[in-house]
Amino acid sequence: MSKIKLAIFDLDGVITSTTNEHFHAWELVFRTHFNINIDPSLESYTKGVSRIESLNVICNQYGLALSEDEKIQLAIEKNNIYNEMISSFNSKKVLSGVQHLLSYLKSHDIKLALGSASKNGKALLKLLDLEGYFDYIVDPTNLKSKPSPDIFNNAKNYFGFRSDQCIGIEDALSGIKAIKAAEMFAIGVGNEKLSDADIYVETLPQLNDSILDKIIEGKFKDEHSN
Repeated sequence: MSKIKLAIFDLDGVITSTTNEHFHAWELVFRTHFNINIDPSLESYTKGVSRIESLNVICNQYGLALSEDEKIQLAIEKNNIYNEMISSFNSKKVLSGVQHLLSYLKSHDIKLALGSASKNGKALLKLLDLEGYFDYIVDPTNLKSKPSPDIFNNAKNYFGFRSDQCIGIEDALSGIKAIKAAEMFAIGVGNEKLSDADIYVETLPQLNDSILDKIIEGKFKDEHSN
């Protein structure tokens, strides 16, 4: 593993938490149009994927066959509701440990990219007062959703780095699979134990400076290999 030059962050569940807002927006859409109360267990299947893929998950569950135009209209409606919900977000909504991690990486001359499936990434970073930390924000519009590596490869290619010079930080299994498919070092964070990650922590503060130094210098895998 080489010295790290780029860190690629997922947004929801890593930098801030918008899972409830995303899912509640879908709940309102399906209750209004189809009189369906979405099963809360579906929430985990709508994490880390595109808006349309989230919609497909819910439609498949309830046997709804919609045209592409209908899906697009529902996705637009859902996004409008979601944007209204997050309009009050501010720096207090930044998850614990994020500010320190961003500052630490920047102090070590590591480029930072946002690699989210959300098209609202830039606007949300601005609300959270974090936009200035990021050197690049991936536009997911024409890219395959995670677990495809497209989003992570897009960030890597923008800077011209190799995969072994990059790390990805994710809270969902689809995201970790995308990082590994891009042949990058994967950091898993959150309540969902992500065994495929190279290192997993429940919260970002558990990534102390000593661990970060080893990851940045490319020595973490060597010291933790069997």
